[in-house]
Amino acid sequence: MRNLKNALVFSFLILTTTALAQEDKVRVALYDGVVIAGYVDQGGFTNFTGPNINATFGNSKFILGALPSLRYKRDDSTPRNAFVTPNLGIGFTYSYKIWAIQIPLYYNSKTATENGRWHMGLGLGLRLNELNKKE
Repeated sequence: MRNLKNALVFSFLILTTTALAQEDKVRVALYDGVVIAGYVDQGGFTNFTGPNINATFGNSKFILGALPSLRYKRDDSTPRNAFVTPNLGIGFTYSYKIWAIQIPLYYNSKTATENGRWHMGLGLGLRLNELNKKE
C-alpha cells in the first residue's frame, strides 16, 4: 500500500512539474469526455473522467483525477448489497486519439469480515471529445 501511495504522489509531482514547463498544454477540467469500462475487485465498472489535471502532447492525453463510477458486483452473502452501486474512484487515464486505457483505484469500506482497503483495476474506453474533432 505504501508503494502505491508513493507511485501516486510521484505521478502527481511529474504532472505538476510538466505543468510548469508546458503551461499552455496542461489544464484543470471538470470533465473530459472519456467513458471507460473495466474490471476491479471481482466485478466491473463504468466511469467517466470527472474533475482532473491533464496534459496533452500531440495526440496523447494524460489525465489524473476523480472517477465518478457505477460498479457492478454480485454479492452472494446475506444480507446482500445491490448489484449496481455508485462509487467515486481516483486514477490515471492515458488516451491516444479516440482510445483510452485507465488504472483506477476504488476504496472498499471496512465490513464485519474484511478490513477496508484500496483495489486497483484496469479499464479500456473511448475519448468522446476526439470523435467530434475535424481532421
